[in-house]
Amino acid sequence: MSGGWPAGSAGVLTLPSGRLVRGRGLRDGPPTGPPPEFGVYLLGRRPPEVAWEARWIRWPDFRLPSDQDEALAVLREALSRAADERVEIACHGGRGRTGTALACLAVLDGVPPGEAVSYVRERYSRHAVETPWQKRYVSRFGPA
Repeated sequence: MSGGWPAGSAGVLTLPSGRLVRGRGLRDGPPTGPPPEFGVYLLGRRPPEVAWEARWIRWPDFRLPSDQDEALAVLREALSRAADERVEIACHGGRGRTGTALACLAVLDGVPPGEAVSYVRERYSRHAVETPWQKRYVSRFGPA
């Protein structure tokens, strides 16, 4: 196991616990450096196969996950694995869906839901979380 991403890696968000998760846009191709050990791909259709373990959350562009219970379970797994593995979260552009998922990880890691979008916009991308319904999803994210 790796222990996480190298310091200063592109797109890496540091969560309150110190866990590191990389967000990226698949359209940009793979970044330089080590590959992930676990990936979560947020797309409307099945992503291409990768050489590492991965989960797919059916999540159409500019929308919300098709199965929100599954999204919660996969994001919990991603947070857990980020303790000692290189975890990446990615959609096509790396902003809306990826930013929303990263904000949800921040909520799971202790950021109050009402502050999670700002947390990710300040530390990952100011363009993260693109739609009002994605922002609302984050504000209500977590177990019922």
